[in-house]
Amino acid sequence: MEMSLHSSLGLTDSEYDMIVEVLGREPNHLELAMYSVMWSEHCSYKSSRIHLGRLPSQGDRVLVGPGENAGVIDIGDGIAVAIRMESHNHPSAIEPYQGAATGVGGILRDIFTMGARPIALFDSLRMGPTSDSKNRWIFSGVVSGISGYGNAVGVPTVGGEIDFDETFSANPLVNVAAIGILPKERLVLAKASGAGNLAVLLGASTGRDGIGGVSILASSGFDESSAAKRPSVQVGDPYEEKKLIEACLELLDMKIVVGIQDLGGAGITCATSETAANAEMGMDVYVSEIPVRESDMEPFEIMTSESQERMLAIVRPDSLDKVMEVANKWQISASVVGIVRDPVSLKSGAKVGLLRVFDKPDGELLAEVPAASLADEAPKYRREMKEPEDLNARWSRVAGANADASNLNSDLLAMLFDAAWVYRQYDHQLFLNTVTKPGQDATLLKASGPGVRYTGKGIGASADGNSRWCFVDPRLGAATVVAESALNVALVGAEPACLVDCLNFGNPEHPTVMWQLSEAIDGIAEACKALDVPVVGGNVSFYNEANGTDIDPTPVVTTLGIVPSLVARPPGIGFTKETHLVLVGETERNLAGSRWAYQLKNDRSGALPRLDLDIHRSLIVAVQGLVRNGDMYSISAIHDISDGGLALALAEMMLAGQFGVEIFEGAVAGHVELFSESPSRVLVATDNPESVISYVSGHNLKGSVIGDVKDSRLIVPGLLNLGLDELRQAVRQNSSI
Repeated sequence: MEMSLHSSLGLTDSEYDMIVEVLGREPNHLELAMYSVMWSEHCSYKSSRIHLGRLPSQGDRVLVGPGENAGVIDIGDGIAVAIRMESHNHPSAIEPYQGAATGVGGILRDIFTMGARPIALFDSLRMGPTSDSKNRWIFSGVVSGISGYGNAVGVPTVGGEIDFDETFSANPLVNVAAIGILPKERLVLAKASGAGNLAVLLGASTGRDGIGGVSILASSGFDESSAAKRPSVQVGDPYEEKKLIEACLELLDMKIVVGIQDLGGAGITCATSETAANAEMGMDVYVSEIPVRESDMEPFEIMTSESQERMLAIVRPDSLDKVMEVANKWQISASVVGIVRDPVSLKSGAKVGLLRVFDKPDGELLAEVPAASLADEAPKYRREMKEPEDLNARWSRVAGANADASNLNSDLLAMLFDAAWVYRQYDHQLFLNTVTKPGQDATLLKASGPGVRYTGKGIGASADGNSRWCFVDPRLGAATVVAESALNVALVGAEPACLVDCLNFGNPEHPTVMWQLSEAIDGIAEACKALDVPVVGGNVSFYNEANGTDIDPTPVVTTLGIVPSLVARPPGIGFTKETHLVLVGETERNLAGSRWAYQLKNDRSGALPRLDLDIHRSLIVAVQGLVRNGDMYSISAIHDISDGGLALALAEMMLAGQFGVEIFEGAVAGHVELFSESPSRVLVATDNPESVISYVSGHNLKGSVIGDVKDSRLIVPGLLNLGLDELRQAVRQNSSI
């Protein structure tokens, strides 16, 4: 049977009926195309909105929460920080370089749309095993795309994470976060207020690249035909983006922009409808005035194209000449493409802001729809939820009970990977704000940038996720991810202040996937409330599946923290001198969700280790004190225990430094304690272990000396005996692509 037009655009029959009811008539092709992109899963969050409201988003520091282009918090001294996280998973799977590059470009526009200067990027990557040639192609292309765009546009990529697992072989995850800084008075929102004000399109011309990106590409799964979706991937130009950043920030400093919005997903349709709806106004758009770079483009192509490096600025008519002067200075295009209109009265007496599309000024009317119906009134689905049928059976078994533990040396070596191959392709020293380089638990930045006076404050940030934990238990796994991320920023001396999330899940039409999402949101909410870390923004990425198989649930968070005064560089994770090693916290004998059991032994059994959020909050406070007063406690290294357990933490501290470590006899009772990933634990290398133990005991935490940092071997009696050279050789082998 021939597919209907609305079905080919990704709209269901019931959604088509809703559109007819909204308009009071049949929609035309252009109107259907506009609804298809705005009501896509990617733009409308129609399957997740009813759940996202449970996340805490309020806080004393929060200036802008979810719903805007980026979250913004007040860090004092008249300075604000913007943060945003997004996914570009499907584009990166089909066209790795451009998919990742345009992900960077889009997240940067989200930041400077708020009036903030982008100062840092983070990438959270999840790939299939590099033993597969296609996975290697995706991996290298993604890294090249991030470095090629970020380095050229002049924003440093300063941190992130990478994980490899079979679940991501056909559907990699490319999550990118950005941080920006601004004077509070430069903060601007995406509102098209003021009847008669002009809508000015700034930046690149509009092409056919990216058409259907949010509907065809991001809101459906992968199968053998997915390569045909390649034209839906946007093409980026970092040099155009750099000029656009400078022009927009100059316009905002001049106070001549009423509102501003980037053109990302759904292109001009999204920017015009959202700015109009946010101000409860209408807008007329003129297709003929939109600069295009391809001939014979249809109106629906122009209105839904996701061509990159474009911004929509709302300006007063008397400011237009100044806008054009700034655009000419930075050599970017600027065109008046529309005008803000007052809402009109309906027969019922209610007023509504209409988005009207004309072929040209005073020309033919091509489309007329309520702006809010596009931007805010997409259907909300309460989809069926169902926990996995084998959940209770899995939880009832002991993880790793029957796994082979006869060669722990080989097991540890198999876990090693050096992310340096990735981050060495990024220029992480742009702006000279980077205090701790990539490879540490978190990144520490000076809170400064062009146009923002440095007052001595610091910004700590860490991007974290764990699909294994969240497969075993989405709620507890997600809470533990938040806890780990908050602890990581404390490990550079920062107080966790807010976070943004990127929720990567499978097909929302599968009941188990919706159960996973709902559970993960509740886990994030529980941890954020306990740790007083509001969620100021985020993204939901659905349809991460291939040939009907969903990825493991993977919520990723980027936590931002504040250091009141940068007085010294944090200790770092590397063993840099011979000293003593203190374990802070207690180890639960549990391998559920661990890298050792889950990945090496293919054992998904067990219930996750417990997370006591009161204890974890005490640990965060204690760690902040230890790091900020490292000299007082003679600390030379500090590192959390999470992924890979104690074994991998020790190996990482050796590889980041130049010394080995010998654990005392009986300090680690078997391989379960060695590889357990139970939360709320930190390793501290110190010349004064008594003072560290006394300090943490004052926070109701247990501390004990478990070994000595010395020589060049990793020795855990009866369990591990490896030389530093063996660790380095394994890293080289495992990291080669």
